[in-house]
Amino acid sequence: MLGNFSYSNPTKLYFGEDSLEYLNTELPKYGRKVLLAYGGGSIKKNGIYDAVTAILRKNGREIVELPGVMPNPTSDKLREGCKLAREQNVDFILAVGGGSTIDYAKGVSVGAWWDGDPWEKYYLKMEEPANRIIPVGAVLTMVGTGSEMNGGSVITNHEQKLKIGHVFGEEVYPKFAILNPRFTFTVPKRQMVAGIYDIFNHICEQYFSGTDDSASDYLAEGLMRSVIHASRIAVKTPEDYEARSNLMWDATWALNTLIAKGKSTDWMVHMIGQAVGAYTDATHGMTLSAVSLAYYRTQLEAGLPKFVRFAKNVWDVSAEGKSDRHVAEAGLEAMKSWMQEIGVSLSLSELGVTPDMWEGIAGATFILNGGYKTLTKEDVVSVLKESM
Repeated sequence: MLGNFSYSNPTKLYFGEDSLEYLNTELPKYGRKVLLAYGGGSIKKNGIYDAVTAILRKNGREIVELPGVMPNPTSDKLREGCKLAREQNVDFILAVGGGSTIDYAKGVSVGAWWDGDPWEKYYLKMEEPANRIIPVGAVLTMVGTGSEMNGGSVITNHEQKLKIGHVFGEEVYPKFAILNPRFTFTVPKRQMVAGIYDIFNHICEQYFSGTDDSASDYLAEGLMRSVIHASRIAVKTPEDYEARSNLMWDATWALNTLIAKGKSTDWMVHMIGQAVGAYTDATHGMTLSAVSLAYYRTQLEAGLPKFVRFAKNVWDVSAEGKSDRHVAEAGLEAMKSWMQEIGVSLSLSELGVTPDMWEGIAGATFILNGGYKTLTKEDVVSVLKESM
């Protein structure tokens, strides 16, 4: 049966081709000085920057720019943003970009008015904010993380070779998020498919846990089928509005905490993938795809009924004449074929991992116990080795 839980999500979403217009509705709720956080400049090439800043100026907002947020935001960049936000005494942070930019904005929102090191407080010690929090809004330009409707914030420290995510409470969730699928059309294919796999794996991390007949699992299966179907269209026709809009909506629901309710959840693929990212700075979704198959093979025997269900309900594997083990394995093979079809990484070596990194990556991997079998550090090394 479902465990006891409470559910609330305070983020307001505006979805569709005209959704940016609702920035006019939201801005009057916040102060005059806006910190505009964005990445490497692609929003200036595709016109989103001009559209956003025009609305900010129309509403009489003073803009403090914070460009250069990288795909794996660093602790140094976090400190830079916190310092700027505090010195400028900004009233509001608007993140324009993908999940990394939104993750970063949340880190700045809680760190700006903390007197110490935000990396140490929020990511190493995992403490909660007890100081002023600057409200955050988001204009999403790349889908994958679901950061537009959750409290997650992932930051990388290259010096310490750690990549850590802190899931903050509702007070840190974006106050609103603007989701226009057309804003994702210019994302390069490699980044698009990395985001697609990130969506899919978010669902898997919650699905492959627990043994109850959970309503959450039925929702997860539907979302996975939607991601698979839309991804096949989007890879061939990147400007197919229906496919890109479904992927955008799938991503939000994959990680807005809904399908985790009543579940233990796993998250070990993310723990291993993030440790890989700390060593290589590889694209997040690709680190997940590279280790997923090897990891799920470690879970298959202990979680066999769920893997059989996955094969049947998500991949339409026929069970006729097959043992449960063979059905489950066929499900993973079907997943592998789809991953090859859309073009995600299936090898850690192509992401820059070398055998001399295995022990270090395993040591940087946080071991969680929500899955069907808890790994040891030695098991993590085996997963890395099999993923090469």
